[in-house]
Amino acid sequence: MHFDLTEWLNLAIRWLHLTAGIAWIGGSFHFVGLDLRLKKPQPGTAPEGVTGEDWAVHGGGFYHSQKYQTAPAALPEVLHWTKWESYFTWLSGFSLLVLVYYVGARNFLIDPAKAALSGEDATIIGMSALIIGWLFYHLACKSPLGRDNRVLGVVWFAFLLGMAVFLNAIFNARGAYLHIGAIVGTAMVGNVFFVIIPNQRKVVAALKAGEDPDPKLGLEAKQRSLHNNYMTLPVLFIMISHHYPTTYGADRPWLVLALLGLTGVAVRHVFNLRHIGAKTGPAIALAVAMALVSVTYVSMEKAGAAKPEGKAGLTYADVEPVFAKHCMSCHAEHPMNDAFPAPPLGVRLDSYDHVHAVTDRIKRVAVDSQVMPLGNMTGMTDEERGKLGAWIAQGAPK
Repeated sequence: MHFDLTEWLNLAIRWLHLTAGIAWIGGSFHFVGLDLRLKKPQPGTAPEGVTGEDWAVHGGGFYHSQKYQTAPAALPEVLHWTKWESYFTWLSGFSLLVLVYYVGARNFLIDPAKAALSGEDATIIGMSALIIGWLFYHLACKSPLGRDNRVLGVVWFAFLLGMAVFLNAIFNARGAYLHIGAIVGTAMVGNVFFVIIPNQRKVVAALKAGEDPDPKLGLEAKQRSLHNNYMTLPVLFIMISHHYPTTYGADRPWLVLALLGLTGVAVRHVFNLRHIGAKTGPAIALAVAMALVSVTYVSMEKAGAAKPEGKAGLTYADVEPVFAKHCMSCHAEHPMNDAFPAPPLGVRLDSYDHVHAVTDRIKRVAVDSQVMPLGNMTGMTDEERGKLGAWIAQGAPK
C-alpha cells in the first residue's frame, strides 16, 4: 500500500477549510442579519442599556435576542466569543495556498508565456500581495476614507481590480484568481484578529475595571463586520472558480472576476435590505442585471476563443499527437508529472474511448479557453487548439 502524504494533507486541509468556512460564514450572516433586524424595545420592557431586540423562531423554539449598544452593566457568567471559525478558515486556506500553489508553483501558478518566474519568485510575489492587500485596506479604513463605507468600498474595489490585472499579467489566470480571493480573505480575517476581537477585549476589560467602555470601539468593530459581510459572496465564488474554467480562461479574466464580484455584493445587499424591512425591488433589479451582464460577458469572451479550423474528415489519428504532447503527462493512468499521483479529476486522455467521453470538457478548457495545459507549459499552439476544436465539431470521429 502506497501512502501519499501530500494528497492526505490536501484532502484533510480542504475538509477543514470547508468546515471552518461554513461555520464562519454562517455566523457572519446570522449576526449581521440579527443586527439589521433589531427593533427598539417598548419603554419599560427591556433592561437599561438595551437598544434593540429581535424575536425569532427556529427548530420548534422561540429566541429573544437583545443588544446593548456598548455593554451591559455587569457581564454574564458565560460569554461566547466568535473568532476561531475565522482563524481556522484562514489558516487552512493559507496552508492550501502553500501546499498547492507555492509548492506546486510550476504547475499551478507560473505561466512561462507571461513571466519567467522561479518557484521562489512566484511565492514571494504571492505572499507580498497578501500583505500589501491587508495594509492597503486597513490603512484606508483608518484614513478619512473610512468615514464613508460607500467611498471606501469603491476605493477597495478599484485596488482589487488593479491587483487582479497585475497578478493576471504574471501568473496563470487560475492562480491570479485564487490570490485575489486570498487577499480578500486575509482582509476579512484581519478585521477579526486586529480589530473586532481586540476591541471587544477592551470593552470587557473596561467593564471589569468598573469603567465605561468607549462607544467608538463597538462602532469600529461593527463597521469591519459589515465589510466582511459584503466581501463573503465574492470570496465564495473564487473558492469554487476552478470548476468554471471559462471564467478565468477568458481573454480578460480580471474583468469577469470584477463583474461576478460586483454581482455577489449586489446579492448580499438585497439580503441586508430584507433584514431591515426596506424595499428591495431596485436592489433585486440591479443584482439580476449584474448577473446577466456577467454571464453574457463570459459568453462573449467564449466567442473569441480559438476557432475550430482544420480540414474536413479529421479522425482521432490526426489529433492523437496533440493529446500525447500536451495532455498525457498528467491525464494518464500513471501520470509522469510528479504533481499528480493520479489523473486530475479522474480524467484520462490516453485512448480514444477516454477522450471521447469528455470531449465537451476538453472543448471548454483547451479550445474555448486556454486554461489547459496548466500554464501552457507544453506550449500548445492556437493551430493545435483549432484542430482539436474542428475534430470535436465534426463529432470527434474515430
